[in-house]
Amino acid sequence: MLFLRRLRMTSTPFTRRGFAAGLGAAALALPARAQSLEPARVPVSISARPIASFEPGNAAKTRFGQLIFRGGLQLSGSHPRFGGFSGLWRSPDGARIVAITDNGFWLTAKLARSAGKLSGLEEAELAPILGASGKPLHRSRYYDTESLAIQGGVAFIGVERAHDILRFDWARHGVEARAQLVPTPPALKRLPSNRGLEALGVLPAGHPLAGALIAISERSGREDEPTAGFIVGGRQPGTLQVIRRDGYDITDLAFLPGGDMLLLERWYKPLRGVGMRIRRIAGDAIRPGARLDGPILIEADLGQEIDNMEGMAVHLESGRTIITLISDNNFSTFLQRTVLLEFELAQ
Repeated sequence: MLFLRRLRMTSTPFTRRGFAAGLGAAALALPARAQSLEPARVPVSISARPIASFEPGNAAKTRFGQLIFRGGLQLSGSHPRFGGFSGLWRSPDGARIVAITDNGFWLTAKLARSAGKLSGLEEAELAPILGASGKPLHRSRYYDTESLAIQGGVAFIGVERAHDILRFDWARHGVEARAQLVPTPPALKRLPSNRGLEALGVLPAGHPLAGALIAISERSGREDEPTAGFIVGGRQPGTLQVIRRDGYDITDLAFLPGGDMLLLERWYKPLRGVGMRIRRIAGDAIRPGARLDGPILIEADLGQEIDNMEGMAVHLESGRTIITLISDNNFSTFLQRTVLLEFELAQ
């Protein structure tokens, strides 16, 4: 969700088995409705323009803060539903991505590489995200899908405005999986209408709260206030807060293998454009009642090749930590871009 949504008055296989089973037993089915099925998959032709340098005019510079730029793509798709990507997952081997649009569609694709750099998306398909009855979410009140986590064969999606978390049996059914409601605390339902769950992740193995969901609001209060976060499921469910500074809102999160959390943030100012930042939050700080803050890994604005960055994924590649970002163009091909960026976390 960003500025163009405000202009137009609208606003992305693998948990531990125990958590998945627990949520599966406790999950509440969405209200049954008459089925209105759409094609499960629609092939999409995607054109990609390589982004060779993160900072135009300075091709020799590859390090930006604690991240090393590896390459990127500016993407456009042949289907009118292509765009608006607000959540991202990348497979453990780095070969495939899953993204969600902020109007209720999956994108699945294989990443192509040339000379070691991203060169395009292949085998790309769009599919409607389905509710419990098989009715597409974009035809229901759960249309505003803003955050994604896939762990342990299960996909979780955070829905803004409705302020719910949906669970999908991804390992068994992929894009044809149907939603189940995840039980959440009452406070989560009281988030501001258009500033809901922009960030969602599953605490990794080894963390004291492993398997629990972490869900964070884009901005739950005033400009100078922390934003609300929730620990959903697991051994110690509860609430926490994330400190906000410099006008940044939360747009996604992802966990490093050691348990630290990365927070993707974004600001927008009418006369300055858009900015992006990633903070690193110590994993052992994540607990009920915590107020989370951490060092900045990277900060960028329109002097670099960014747009409205809303999705983030982390995977390992030959021992290196790779961070992948995707932008939400709000379905505008004139004012905004869909960019996919790849970085390595400096050792």
